Amino acid sequence: MSVQRPLGATPQTGALELPTSAFDSRAMAPRRGLALLGLAGMVLTGLLIALGTAGTDTLLPETLRPLPTWLAGPFGSTSLDLRSGGVIVVMALMFGCYVIAVRAADRVSPCTVLMAIAGLHAVVLLAPPLISTDIFSYQAYGRMGAMMGINPYVQGPHAIALDSVFPYVGAKWSYIPTAYGPVFTALSYLLAPLSIAAGVFAYKALAALASLATVALVWNAARLRGVDPTKAAALVGLNPLIVIYGVGGGHNDLLMLAVMMGGVYLMLAHRSLARHREGASGALLAIAAAIKLTGGLLLPFAVAGGTGLRAGNRRRDLMIGAGVATAALAVLSLAIFGAGALNMFATLKKTQDMGDWQSIPAFVTSRLGLDNGTIAHTGGLLLGASFVAIFCWLLRRSWRAEIDWIVAAGWAAMAMLTTATSLLPWYVAWLMPLAALGGDRRLWRYSIVFTGVVLFIQLLGYIPKASSVGL
Repeated sequence: MSVQRPLGATPQTGALELPTSAFDSRAMAPRRGLALLGLAGMVLTGLLIALGTAGTDTLLPETLRPLPTWLAGPFGSTSLDLRSGGVIVVMALMFGCYVIAVRAADRVSPCTVLMAIAGLHAVVLLAPPLISTDIFSYQAYGRMGAMMGINPYVQGPHAIALDSVFPYVGAKWSYIPTAYGPVFTALSYLLAPLSIAAGVFAYKALAALASLATVALVWNAARLRGVDPTKAAALVGLNPLIVIYGVGGGHNDLLMLAVMMGGVYLMLAHRSLARHREGASGALLAIAAAIKLTGGLLLPFAVAGGTGLRAGNRRRDLMIGAGVATAALAVLSLAIFGAGALNMFATLKKTQDMGDWQSIPAFVTSRLGLDNGTIAHTGGLLLGASFVAIFCWLLRRSWRAEIDWIVAAGWAAMAMLTTATSLLPWYVAWLMPLAALGGDRRLWRYSIVFTGVVLFIQLLGYIPKASSVGL
């Protein structure tokens, strides 16, 4: 797990390497063409998905079939039905274009890459909500608390079964209280008065803006770390699971990620910001965890990282900032949600115990015919113990400066996703910025391979009965 820079970076500025001879210029031409092909392919396949969402049941949550006209958006009149086979082909092509675009991103202008990222986000934003019903759960939890006086940490959306948003909530989640942090739940209260259609667009716009903010933060942080910013931005901003499933579904993971990466950037930009940046960084990492608990993964590694005379002060300031923010957030949570917010941890455990066939452990065990209850429970305990062991080992190595703290956090995120009994495609967003900034070539490559594996499992769900037989 040694720290290595991806190809194309210079350690001082993160600028692109320039050819030193005519031979190099000729060698660059094919790769530049590949990069343009990959970027164009990403935007075109994204546009095809956006155009086909309204008419393709495979791309819609079950509660939106058939799609109401008031939720179809500007692409709703195309009547393009990609069918399951078409979705599989388009998504496979998109992943292929992603690999090409990331590998050759340093051979085109940064502006070209950033425009492709922005264009892809724009077309997905305008599409109807994709795949997941989470965006309706957000609205339901907000309406429960803000309009009905029902604590969403204590009861599930079934408590407002007569509300107009309830029919769009996924059946699996109808009786599940919210497992999201108090910051996001408070935000859902503010958005509760919106109509269903306006709420969908608001959450999708928030996810799109948060994703683009993450790309911007990764770009600037990569320059400070001596990593090629163009390739780093492409790795995150063009990832099909983040854009199609994350932005397309309006998921709050992207908001959590933007706040978390803001904390990372503050730690790196020490020469241009105030002296108390570590405190502010710790506060942002605590806020990220209060949006979604996964955001807390990075804080221990941020505290462990660093060497030299300032390491002790750095760790102290980080912990003070995180502690003060956590205390303030606890007061806010108690004032709005009472002690009910503590139920979030039990709900998280319950949802993990429920699992899903899309997780890697469930996929493997189903293929081996080992998916009975006892084996699944035992396997879950072993996987949890394995993750804890890996996490502690990486944290120890980071504390002893044997591994860069961002790289260590990236490997920890990889371990968490691999061992999780509940894995949804947009969860890959937790890993990608850390892989982009780490500079470890193996983590960089494995993050792309992992994206492909998760997408492959997801695409199997579009084949009739594939999820039940583990094909």
